Amino acid sequence: MESILFICLGNICRSPTAKAVFDYKLQRAGVTLRTDSAGTTGYHQGSPPDPRAIHAASEWGLDISTERARIVTVEDFTRFERIYAMDRSNLADLRERMPADASAQVDLLMSLAPDYGLDEVPDPYYGGEDGFRRVLDMLETAADRLIDELGARSRP
Repeated sequence: MESILFICLGNICRSPTAKAVFDYKLQRAGVTLRTDSAGTTGYHQGSPPDPRAIHAASEWGLDISTERARIVTVEDFTRFERIYAMDRSNLADLRERMPADASAQVDLLMSLAPDYGLDEVPDPYYGGEDGFRRVLDMLETAADRLIDELGARSRP
């Protein structure tokens, strides 16, 4: 079984939303993966997602209100096979913390969808509602590409 960890700065908007979108899309495709989300900082540790992220996800029929922010740990680099950062700053933070013997593949999330036109998922925290909806669209595209990749790998 593969496992994926989604990383953003505070773990209250992009990464918990990514977890929900990927869980939903993977379930619909009949693919079972363990997913989780975390942040590179502890600013919001223990807090629920941003209300705007909860609202945007609920428009898609996704409930992220029970998620709680946590900070990425050293153990995450061995517990997860893939770790996807939302932006270059998150990626740099992860690479600094990554132990030399870590087995996780660490990359930008949008590396899954290079033709999308953006390689980073913008942080909607300081923006309006539209930013949260745009993040959902980007995450859906990346999730669809991952499902395509997994399907191609499972074919003989």
